[in-house]
Amino acid sequence: MYGVLMIDIDSTVLTAEDISLIKQAQVGGVILFARNVTDAAQVRALCDDIRYHNPDILIGVDQEGGRVARLRNGFTPLPAMGRLGELFNKDPSQALARAYDCGYLMATEVLAVGIDLSFAPVLDRDGISQVIGDRSFHHDPQAITALATQFMRGMKAAGMATTGKHFPGHGAIAPDSHVAEAVDTRSFDEIMHSDMQPFAQSLPWLDALMPAHVIFSQVDDKPAGFSKIWLKDILRNRLEFDGVLFSDDLCMAGAQAAGDVSARVKAAIEAGCDIALVCNDRVAAHEAAETAQELPYPNQNRIKTMCGNIPLWQGELDATCQQFDYWQQAKQNVTQTFFNTQSEVQTSDFKDPTAYI
Repeated sequence: MYGVLMIDIDSTVLTAEDISLIKQAQVGGVILFARNVTDAAQVRALCDDIRYHNPDILIGVDQEGGRVARLRNGFTPLPAMGRLGELFNKDPSQALARAYDCGYLMATEVLAVGIDLSFAPVLDRDGISQVIGDRSFHHDPQAITALATQFMRGMKAAGMATTGKHFPGHGAIAPDSHVAEAVDTRSFDEIMHSDMQPFAQSLPWLDALMPAHVIFSQVDDKPAGFSKIWLKDILRNRLEFDGVLFSDDLCMAGAQAAGDVSARVKAAIEAGCDIALVCNDRVAAHEAAETAQELPYPNQNRIKTMCGNIPLWQGELDATCQQFDYWQQAKQNVTQTFFNTQSEVQTSDFKDPTAYI
């Protein structure tokens, strides 16, 4: 059975401690970070080994494009989604076509190495947030919706479920919830008619959502990921969303308002999350796994919708991706549009705003 926790692992191969942790009853997922990656063949071997020890497990990664890309060596580079927004301002038709290609290309290469899902797309508006920036498609909600829908169409065509983040919107406040408490003082109506629109309008394409570790103080005094008002009253009941809810990382500073990690896991699940992420803190992961034994299992049919269409491994990435009919064309389209020179491909000099590991 799929459990309520998603945890991380130490390195590029499983340690005895990793194996012990992922075999625990309530561990239902593993998220990979850059430290877990050397190349495609190694990642596929790692994912196969994880499933050997726990067949009922989701494997996820943040492969958004631009600065937020855990899979780099040997993988096709993806532009930051803000590049699609810039193209949309000049040529909407081409931007929408490339958004589809980016979603398809990302999904095929992630699936090829044995990973079920990338936590994408980002549906936040590009505003004053220190951590969102060009991870967002655009500032205008309608443009975000149009581009994100095409991106998700591409993901789904390749066989990957979609995860929108960070509900109901992280772009309008400056503090980075990875390292600080973030508070948005706007009214519900202001949020609903601006930042929430990409989420609300994209619901038919969304298989999962990840709430923000942001306190929307005029709605609730808890961060959205711990708020029954946001997750149950608004998201489940008002918007009638029936997909999976992943918490954002409960070791982030923005989650500390809920107490220690045991309290955070309980609060997230009780508020309405299906799976709680506990990352980059091994002591916390063990505590969370112990706490999770007291919690009910998540809805199994709902969780199974996130399982990716993993292809047979053909010995290397390109040969494996050739099993996807449109991979080669998508790769060519994205590369020609966004990476005309080698200098544009080099993104390692730019700081990943999510790399707090």
